[in-house]
Amino acid sequence: MYQTAVLNIVGLTPDLIGEHTPFLKAWSEKGKIASVEAMLPAVTCSVQSTYLTGVMPDKHGVVGNGWYFREMDEIKFWRQSNKLVQAPKIWETAKKKNPEFTCANLFWWYNMNSTVDYLVTPRPVYRADGVKIPDILTWPAGLRDDLQSNLGQFPLFNFWGPNTNIGSSKWIADSAIYVHEKLHPTLSLVYLPHLDYNLQRIGPSDEKIAQDLKEIDKLCSELISFYEENGVRVIVLSEYGIEQVSNPVSINRELRKHGYITVREEKGGEILIPGSSRAFAVADHQVAHIYIRDATDIPAVKNLIEELPGVERVLDKEGKEACQLNHDRSGELIAIADHNSWFTYYYWLDDIRAPDFAATVDIHNKPGYDPAELLIDPEIRFPKLKAGLRLLQKKLGFRYTMDLIPIEGSGVKGSHGRIPASMAKHPLIISQHSDKIGKETLHPTEVFGVIDSHIFET
Repeated sequence: MYQTAVLNIVGLTPDLIGEHTPFLKAWSEKGKIASVEAMLPAVTCSVQSTYLTGVMPDKHGVVGNGWYFREMDEIKFWRQSNKLVQAPKIWETAKKKNPEFTCANLFWWYNMNSTVDYLVTPRPVYRADGVKIPDILTWPAGLRDDLQSNLGQFPLFNFWGPNTNIGSSKWIADSAIYVHEKLHPTLSLVYLPHLDYNLQRIGPSDEKIAQDLKEIDKLCSELISFYEENGVRVIVLSEYGIEQVSNPVSINRELRKHGYITVREEKGGEILIPGSSRAFAVADHQVAHIYIRDATDIPAVKNLIEELPGVERVLDKEGKEACQLNHDRSGELIAIADHNSWFTYYYWLDDIRAPDFAATVDIHNKPGYDPAELLIDPEIRFPKLKAGLRLLQKKLGFRYTMDLIPIEGSGVKGSHGRIPASMAKHPLIISQHSDKIGKETLHPTEVFGVIDSHIFET
């Protein structure tokens, strides 16, 4: 067996490797760089599950970053249990080949209750007074204290939200080095999310992306050099490419106007009640699952959504089968945005009726993905002052709401989820072991075999 590290650099695509990434450019030229075909949906949880199982979402069941849990009548995003992935993972098949194989999962998703040997995943502490404290979950349990004693508290607020920056990726990279030195795993799965943030926030066309590229390139230089000095084979991988967008599309608002959606009033705001709604959309970047209670409504809903500006196509049963997305967790229909558009979760028709969580970073209560959580509401004249007042409330022990996020999506400039027309915007894979990649373009299910061959082949 050969020790191998897979660095998942989120949002990295062939067109971004160049003058601002001198290390990665030189490193890829020494080895082999290939494209990985974008898949539907091109979102974190689905793509990672495909890479780690070698099968598509219709087999592993991860149809998005979240979906409607029919048995619970609830929409849930960013669940963490590895048991949600309904196919054998690469570390399980590897251990059958060689019982001495070990795997460390460092922040790849579905990392709780996993069969890996070592894991580190974000797990904030939610106090009764509403305060959220950054923290991690690890296995072995003692690794939690070891890491945070040596590296400091995990920078959760640099991992997601308006304050996202290179700090979270740097902490994860440092944790990968610590785990390798202490535990020597055969396979290290390392998640480096930093580049993804501004690609969504300001878009890939903004000149300021150059700084993000330089930062992630420097971090990769340090981490790859460490691994190679210790005889570890390195694979650089990405999940999807991000396209410039300017058109947020609110499917739920259109469904509500036509009487399909039920809401409940809570403290002046409105809450979507999926179990009582005839049809609703679970928005996930540029893909939206449409769940429809009565099959007789499917044709009318399909026609309604197809007519919305910004919707490229709507998959029915046959379309889902063709895209390998026909799973019980999928919606009865799946909407795909065009290249300039993305889907919001918004369902209220008047902003005064928006729920209290709309203006906060709250990935678990929102019934869909909200990239506006990366932004500060431009209507707030002094955001730092407001944030400071909220933090003062926190320190004094008062309940507070960090309501700094816009409740409309015009500020979002980059998105993903659909299959981009240009291969330059598809994900990539790079290795110094060119023979292990072979082809110029891989199907996403073939990434599994590339990782396996790095571990077990000379």
